[in-house]
Amino acid sequence: MGATFQPVTRQNLADDLAQRINDMILRREYESGDRLPSIAAMATQFGVGAPTLREALRKLEAVGVVDIRHGSGVYVSAEQGTMLLTNPVFAAPASTKLLVDLIEARIPIEIQSATHAARNATREQLGEMRRLLDRASANLDDATVLNETNLAFHREIARASGNTVMAQLLEVLSSLFREEQRLIMDIHGSRRDDHREHIAILDALERRRDKLAGERMKAHLEGVRDVLVRWDPKKTPVSTPNAGDAARSGAMPATARHQSRRQSPRGGRGK
Repeated sequence: MGATFQPVTRQNLADDLAQRINDMILRREYESGDRLPSIAAMATQFGVGAPTLREALRKLEAVGVVDIRHGSGVYVSAEQGTMLLTNPVFAAPASTKLLVDLIEARIPIEIQSATHAARNATREQLGEMRRLLDRASANLDDATVLNETNLAFHREIARASGNTVMAQLLEVLSSLFREEQRLIMDIHGSRRDDHREHIAILDALERRRDKLAGERMKAHLEGVRDVLVRWDPKKTPVSTPNAGDAARSGAMPATARHQSRRQSPRGGRGK
């Protein structure tokens, strides 16, 4: 086909790219069932790296726009009609209430996602979750990479649930509150504990233990919520998402990490 690819800017690149591809499909440059060009070809034509393009395509797959068939290619889905939302603007300050509200909105969605993923996840999806956790393990000291990888892990579980609406909802929350998610990780503090809980969730998924997967996800997110509820931004301030390079790198004062560890209710986690 004669579709025209234009280079995209660097800000929120995967989201921008997902929107560009979605717009092309809406304009009927690609029809339902059409195979998109190869990853290498699209990456070159859009002027981005292959990892960024794959992330954009995974976002589109999560909301039902495309179908990624391993070993075959990427195809436009037969059915359209999604709540794709990219580069949204949310002006509210990152208050304690907003952060707690965000986690509480995620809890019921992600418990159900984990429960269904234990039943429905493909071997490829479980392999992708394992790859993401390996990447997280290798980047525990890199807040930016770790946050992006952890969010990708949660989104992959939602995709593996087989429930398109749950996957879309989590994708929208992740996009809409991207910087707030980073701040939550800073406040939570204990990256290694957080990583161990992710490994425990994946263990339940791989063993197809649906109830256990839901319980572990519930304990994981409720533990994060409990730390946020106890957080006093005046006593233990952290860099806000708009405070410059320190925030973008996920930097946090040691006092906040110490309070998070001391106050976090770790008993009974990962059962």
